[in-house]
Amino acid sequence: MEMTEEVLDFIAKNLVDNPDDVHITSTDSDGGVLLELRVNPEDMGKVIGKRGRTAKAIRTMIKAAGTREGINASVEIIE
Repeated sequence: MEMTEEVLDFIAKNLVDNPDDVHITSTDSDGGVLLELRVNPEDMGKVIGKRGRTAKAIRTMIKAAGTREGINASVEIIE
């Protein structure tokens, strides 16, 4: 699970203007791991993107990273 969390941390910190405000919480959920991503409210638009495209791309990357580790990982962006 560490690699999946590191991938999310890397992506999020490189997207936002306030990388020190990026916080990731990992919790076990039904059959997998839920990663909760919290960013500075000013950076929320950058993480979500136009029509949610960036958020969708992040979720796809994390799902792929989780598959590589043999876990079902998902991302929830918390306001």
